[in-house]
Amino acid sequence: MSYKEFDARELKESLRRGPYAWPGGYPIHYLTSDGGSLHPSCVRENFREILGAIRSHSGCGWRVVAAFVNWEDASLYCDHCGSRQESAYAEDDA
Repeated sequence: MSYKEFDARELKESLRRGPYAWPGGYPIHYLTSDGGSLHPSCVRENFREILGAIRSHSGCGWRVVAAFVNWEDASLYCDHCGSRQESAYAEDDA
């Protein structure tokens, strides 16, 4: 995966746009420097800690480096709260 790493301003802008990509309405999630995934609500709840990690280039696991769409992984979970992260196309019909 190739991406340009977020800075503090880009993270703020991403959060202001909301949890869905436009156009398309696909669910947005956040990638951390250690390869973890965070749900948008967890990023909001831990914003100060994440902002500090971005500014210091910390390797603590809170540094959000990019936003992404979970296209088809029905078993992607948030590394902070443990909730399953919505996918664009792999949702169960049950």
